[in-house]
Amino acid sequence: MNSELEDICGGLPAEICEQLATEQQVIKIRLEKRKFGKDVTIIEGLNEKDINLKKLASELKTRLATGGTYKNGRIELQGDHRQTVKKILIEMGFPPENILVIT
Repeated sequence: MNSELEDICGGLPAEICEQLATEQQVIKIRLEKRKFGKDVTIIEGLNEKDINLKKLASELKTRLATGGTYKNGRIELQGDHRQTVKKILIEMGFPPENILVIT
């Protein structure tokens, strides 16, 4: 856990502090059209200081059996996976009311 998170949480246990961090984020999931009509699912609004985005991107790519990347503070996945990503994020402990799927 980094020092900024420790400063915010004080003496709280790491598990509780991480839960608080996930509850405070508003995550936006949207679809972009790229070259040749390819769909790309974009996940934005995750705080890099609180969550390991590289690890999260890897987990999503594995569970969705798709390619993707993490860059510029956002996760990009090949294909339209908006609803499935929302379900996975809810399973990971993110509150459903903080996840916006933009159609």
